[in-house]
Amino acid sequence: MTKEQVIKIFKEKFNNENPEVYTSPGRVNLIGEHTDYNGSFVFPGAIDKGMIAAIRFNGTDKIRAYAIDLDESSEFGLIEEDAPNEGWAKYLFGVCREIIKRGGTVKAFDTVFAGDVPLGAGMSSSAALESTYAFALNDLLNLGIDKFELARIGQSTEHNYVGVKCGIMDQFASIFGKEGHLIRLDTKSMEYEYFPFNPKGYKLVLLDTLVKHELASSAYNARRASCENTAATISKLHPEVKFLRDASMDMLNEVKDQISEEDYMRSKYVIEETQRVIDVSNALQQGDYETVGQKMYETHHGMSKLYDVSCEELDFLNDIAKEHGVTGSRVMGGGFGGCTINLVKDELYDSFIADAKKQFKEKYGHEPKVYDVVISDGARKL
Repeated sequence: MTKEQVIKIFKEKFNNENPEVYTSPGRVNLIGEHTDYNGSFVFPGAIDKGMIAAIRFNGTDKIRAYAIDLDESSEFGLIEEDAPNEGWAKYLFGVCREIIKRGGTVKAFDTVFAGDVPLGAGMSSSAALESTYAFALNDLLNLGIDKFELARIGQSTEHNYVGVKCGIMDQFASIFGKEGHLIRLDTKSMEYEYFPFNPKGYKLVLLDTLVKHELASSAYNARRASCENTAATISKLHPEVKFLRDASMDMLNEVKDQISEEDYMRSKYVIEETQRVIDVSNALQQGDYETVGQKMYETHHGMSKLYDVSCEELDFLNDIAKEHGVTGSRVMGGGFGGCTINLVKDELYDSFIADAKKQFKEKYGHEPKVYDVVISDGARKL
């Protein structure tokens, strides 16, 4: 949806007033999955799909919000007892509350918003929504909140108002995105580095299974608890280990008989994934996309067999990619459905996409959706 279309809808809803317009992107993550809450590295990039919102302060004590795509409205205040019932409105309310908790003054506003980040596809529509409003309110109210804290406001919204104990990656990518660059973020130190991403001769494409086993907060949070349990067990022998990122396979094997088999497998995946991100960083600096692709396949295997967050449909698409000689393919995002991210040579692209659609439809009754990825800028005023 364009800026002009959003403004038109805003004026229809709210007495023909002129709003300000802001946008934030969704994200892809080349590699480094389920590592952010383990203090390790991630490698995201902002994409050319996101959320767009029109906002104007209304001089009342109530926020009036309209979700264009859902054709739903919500009205709520700014104190804790005013939490809205609508799931989508909890994101807006949470951002406002998290700003207030940090000492910021939030004024009530009218807003409409829309997005083209596919819901449930692992591209972080929720982070795009949080980042849009955190960035907009900071800008409009001159709050002086730095970009790191804007990302944390989105993360805290997930924790405290949505119930998902997510890491910082999604919100960070949405705020810090830079056109033509991926970002390697160290989630422990919050140091980050931009890596140019322009794989000549390759395309980056997402295949969406349209399976939406929601990022069930219980399943996600259980995996986080597994990792934290292992890190705590290791730290009794190695006090320097605060997160799994600090541990080695030798350390993990030392405590193998003190943790469950499930905790062991999940922790093994995280330790190996940390090394894969470093390997991909080095490969990108050398323009070695074949190594990048090999590491993507290794990540998929780990997420499917060790971390247990893939599903039959994602594994099926990954197998088709292998059969077609696709350079790299893996489940992207939290898992439990959603997309595979694929690094495909230009000359293989058409046959791979056509065959993936055909075989998937024959097996599951519908084609996967195809999203070509363009790496874009982060949160901004339009």
